[in-house]
Amino acid sequence: MALLKASSFPGLSLPAENRLMCKRSLEFSLCRSFKASSESAPVDPGVQVSLKRAVAKKVVELIKPGMIVGLGTGSTASLAIEEMGKLIQKGKLKDVVGVGVSYQSRVLARQFGVKTADLNDVNTIDLAFDGADEVDSSMNLIKGGGAAHTMAKVVDTMAKQCVVIVDQSKIVSELGLTFPVPVEVLPQAISAVLRKLVALGGVPEIRSALRKDGPVITDLGNMVVDVRFSEAIKDPSALEKEINMIPGVVENGLFIGVANSVLVATQDGDDIQVVELAEFVSSLKSAKEV
Repeated sequence: MALLKASSFPGLSLPAENRLMCKRSLEFSLCRSFKASSESAPVDPGVQVSLKRAVAKKVVELIKPGMIVGLGTGSTASLAIEEMGKLIQKGKLKDVVGVGVSYQSRVLARQFGVKTADLNDVNTIDLAFDGADEVDSSMNLIKGGGAAHTMAKVVDTMAKQCVVIVDQSKIVSELGLTFPVPVEVLPQAISAVLRKLVALGGVPEIRSALRKDGPVITDLGNMVVDVRFSEAIKDPSALEKEINMIPGVVENGLFIGVANSVLVATQDGDDIQVVELAEFVSSLKSAKEV
């Protein structure tokens, strides 16, 4: 994920304390990554896919005939859409309609035979599933690695039940230690928003695209700013509100109080299990006490 530095924009400069914060944030992230890699073996890519597939299958078990389902985006949610399609093609899941949060999820749904509807054409969503970039023990999330967090928040909050599906690598003690907070911004307001984000203590950088010149443009035609903080986010709920109060911000990637359930795929030796977040956190605490 390439980034354009905020300081490259005319009229916007980072104060000395924020430049120092950016340096310390980078050093902290590198140290944390080194510590993680030295304490545990790297996750094999094949195992990672198996974990994602396992939790994708588990969430699909919650879908009942006749449901309207919110379809998340990202690698894990994509596997869940695929698993839905398999059941539909086998005749085991009937009269299900999907509401995609992104162009990608809608295309995948049609590819795998899942009937789709526009969000404006449904009155309710029975269940929504989605992935996350970070999850804390209180089911607070950071989302937006795929730049689809605005519509994801609309769909997920509209659902009667929102189930987040992740593998164990996404569980963190506090939000913001490894993943920045994505903020969707109106292009015409980008410089003004960057200044406000700096004033909040953040180090904002405009996300630039891969395989094309220029910034990432969302499905809604906006830009994405990734905001890092030198320390963990102590009050995610307050920060979510503060960022959204900035004129020109469309939505940010802090999802507070949205998830009703978080399913976590874990590996113990050759055994892969899918458990609720509370059970996973409890097992971590027990392991530390041993």
